[in-house]
Amino acid sequence: MQVRPSAIALTPLLLFLALFFGAGIWFTLQGEPMGFYQLRAPVAILPALALAAWLAHRRGLKALDELLAGMGDSNVVLMCLIFLLAGAFAMVSKAIGAVDAVVALGLGTLPPALILPGLFLVAGFVSLSIGTSMGTVAAVVPIALGVADAAGLDRALVVGAVIGGAMFGDNLSVISDTTIAATRTQGCEMRDKFRENFRIALPAALATAVLLGFLGDAAPVEAPDAASKWLVVPYLAVLVLALSGLNVVVVLGIGIVLAGAFGFVFSPGYDWQAFAGDIYGGYESMVEITLLSLLIGGLAALARASGGLQWLAEAIARFARGHTGRRAGEFSIAALAALGDFFTANNTVAILVGGGLAKDIAVRHGISPKRSASLLDIFACVVQGVLPYGAQILLAGSLAAVSPLALAGKVYYCWILAVVAIGFMLWPARRAQQEAVLRDAA
Repeated sequence: MQVRPSAIALTPLLLFLALFFGAGIWFTLQGEPMGFYQLRAPVAILPALALAAWLAHRRGLKALDELLAGMGDSNVVLMCLIFLLAGAFAMVSKAIGAVDAVVALGLGTLPPALILPGLFLVAGFVSLSIGTSMGTVAAVVPIALGVADAAGLDRALVVGAVIGGAMFGDNLSVISDTTIAATRTQGCEMRDKFRENFRIALPAALATAVLLGFLGDAAPVEAPDAASKWLVVPYLAVLVLALSGLNVVVVLGIGIVLAGAFGFVFSPGYDWQAFAGDIYGGYESMVEITLLSLLIGGLAALARASGGLQWLAEAIARFARGHTGRRAGEFSIAALAALGDFFTANNTVAILVGGGLAKDIAVRHGISPKRSASLLDIFACVVQGVLPYGAQILLAGSLAAVSPLALAGKVYYCWILAVVAIGFMLWPARRAQQEAVLRDAA
């Protein structure tokens, strides 16, 4: 059944954001130190779900079916499974003393100013290799937390550096879902899109590394004496297996088993009962993020089925048709990716939904396919990396016990990437670039 585009279909998500962030700001202004934890997000989203279901019913849709389809989407379920396994791995690793082992093994030798840039680059390399920012966050954040505590660094700053590195690598990786979606919808080669992205992402990454070097006002990391160096093996195994291309679910499962096994051998008093309890404790630490992810999946599905995303796409298309020139087209594609991600909290879905329209805009405005693919990927990445209800920040916030809103402001790479990308869009096109566009279009 064809559903008419509707701006009203986007209001449920706006209602959720108003309730959650409004309550958080209100309680914070009242002097509550944990203001954003007074109204939990899975509760704040319930009125939004009710409104979305009512709007869908008014348009003749089976609201419950759409809601359940969105909650049961394979990507959403996979994301929830990663949350649970990441929580279990982090809890077991911490319990056996693996964090102290990582610090003792080598991070204590790093100059304080290089700790944050080092974590950013490690996360970028892992994400570039495995093609998933989620898997990178799950693998690297537990290590980063140990470093943050040992060095006396702000947890939000450290985790923000890891998220930024994860988004940097994911944006460039040729095996990332976003890269595949962007190149397929725009009809360009992956290597061409990589080169286009690299010209923008590398300056942003270098600027971020320099900034993190200045912000990393850390105390020298003192290596703990108590932890056995062998306890670092589960972390190393997770990183190596992830880099080998193994599925992140399998990687985390192996990591949990290895952490338990090394705990039995090298951690006095650690037994099967403690191991099982820590696994379940890890699950419990992820209950809120898992519930919210399921409910956001349902909310996004209702908004899409009710015509919200179609309305958004048509509004951007009208702007693009009303303006001529390369810049207008590029800003239209960037807005399409950014707003699509804002309303779906999924950068791959945002690219797939807006890919066809982006290609039409690119043809109309003389933009090469590799350029439109790069802009789609970059601006979906920018928003996803700073979205407080996006999967990456939710996972990292749960692992670090840090407010998602506090993390959003500390993912400096994504903010810098947006500025650099906009600068490239505003830069006058050279004749050689214009000729390349004509060749690509032909």
